[in-house]
Amino acid sequence: MVRRYPARFIPMALPVIWDAEACAAEVRRVSKKGVHALTFTENPAAMGYPSFHDDYWTPLWKALCDTNTVLNVHIGSSGKLAITAPDAPLDVMITLQPMNIVQAAADLLWSKPIKDYPDLKIGLSEGGTGWIPYFLERVDRTYEMHSTWTHQNFGGKLPSEVFREHFLTCFISDPVGVALRDKIGIDNISWEADYPHSDSMWPGAPEELWDVLTENNVPDDEINKMTYENAMRWYSFDPFTHISREQAAVGALRKAAEGHDVSIQALSHHEQGTRGDALHAAARGNSGSE
Repeated sequence: MVRRYPARFIPMALPVIWDAEACAAEVRRVSKKGVHALTFTENPAAMGYPSFHDDYWTPLWKALCDTNTVLNVHIGSSGKLAITAPDAPLDVMITLQPMNIVQAAADLLWSKPIKDYPDLKIGLSEGGTGWIPYFLERVDRTYEMHSTWTHQNFGGKLPSEVFREHFLTCFISDPVGVALRDKIGIDNISWEADYPHSDSMWPGAPEELWDVLTENNVPDDEINKMTYENAMRWYSFDPFTHISREQAAVGALRKAAEGHDVSIQALSHHEQGTRGDALHAAARGNSGSE
């Protein structure tokens, strides 16, 4: 699929998570094929593997930096979704999903690899951005108030500065994050479509995104960064070697899709809600609740 549509898909490798040496070797192997993204769990310790703080992962950190590969941690990828109680509405879990990525961001930001590997790049997949200004304020205050006894040392930098050096964040529809983009870092924000998940704005994604951008008076240069330039830079990906900018515009892409069914119908309409019930049960099981 990537070979057929090289201008549309950024390839991402699957990890050999049960063997750090083999995982590092796989990162090096696929990088030679032009793959500079690796998906990974947000919390290996929750899956029974060594944590991000364990030297076990040293071969992986080295391979990622040597090959300019981004480690992408996705919400819920530890198998432990945030839910308060077995009988809580599914909406509780959906609302709390970004909290998984907040935990991962804190775990990685305070970890030794962030200090040891200045070229390490981490993508916080599907975590949103509105929480980041408070998070950065909190980590800086934690550092200023407690580093004398926690023995953290970022080499004269604040944690918020180090965060901006290492982390790429993304949003689907996040008016708060867009409004506070300067407190996040415009070079650290990337828009995502999230197709085909239910959080996706597809097929009206361009219009909804445009509404958010215009409401917040985002200038063209910042729109370009959030919609494609940051992703191109972080993932060593240049779609314009395969397709012109004109062909990549919304109107041109929609014209190319003419004749294909892009109608929307909820699964619950197909199966009278049984699929939704099954998903709810699975989510509860993943949360560790019975």
